[in-house]
Amino acid sequence: KLTINEIKEALTHLYAYCGFPRSIQGLNTLMAVLDTRKAQGITDETGKTATPLSDTLRKYDRGKKVLEALSGQPQITPPKSGYGAFSPEMDVFLKEHLFADIFGRDVLSYTDREIATISALVNLGGVEPMMMSHMGIALHLGVSEAQLLHLLAIVESNTGKPAADKGRQILSEVMELRKK
Repeated sequence: KLTINEIKEALTHLYAYCGFPRSIQGLNTLMAVLDTRKAQGITDETGKTATPLSDTLRKYDRGKKVLEALSGQPQITPPKSGYGAFSPEMDVFLKEHLFADIFGRDVLSYTDREIATISALVNLGGVEPMMMSHMGIALHLGVSEAQLLHLLAIVESNTGKPAADKGRQILSEVMELRKK
């Protein structure tokens, strides 16, 4: 059972993947559901709030450290290839905001955030490289292939077979790459 703050945190986390409009609408929907439940006499647990960060690292370095923990791979600064080399400002935004600010909040675990992220990416479609990356991160964090297949079954039951099948295809590719 999730607390109110865990659900709010997941919806806030997902704005980085789905955009502000969808996350704000998700928060509006959550508020309406909570109001309805309160009117029915149901009291939901609020849950903990994020602990303020106390380290003295620069945000970029904190984000880099989080990304290294997530991926199990050292991060090269500045990136020498890919989008980070082409658009260094995007690398800074991702490290400082997504990984330092958002992933640095302790209301959800890294694993919880990866499950939410994978669910969103599978449903967005057209972002297969990111889906591969996040599935690899989830596996690195200890989520099993069976658990990811279960997540994709949940996606299928809620949003349809095509998105879930694409997720299964990507997971199969990730598992093949991990064997090498």
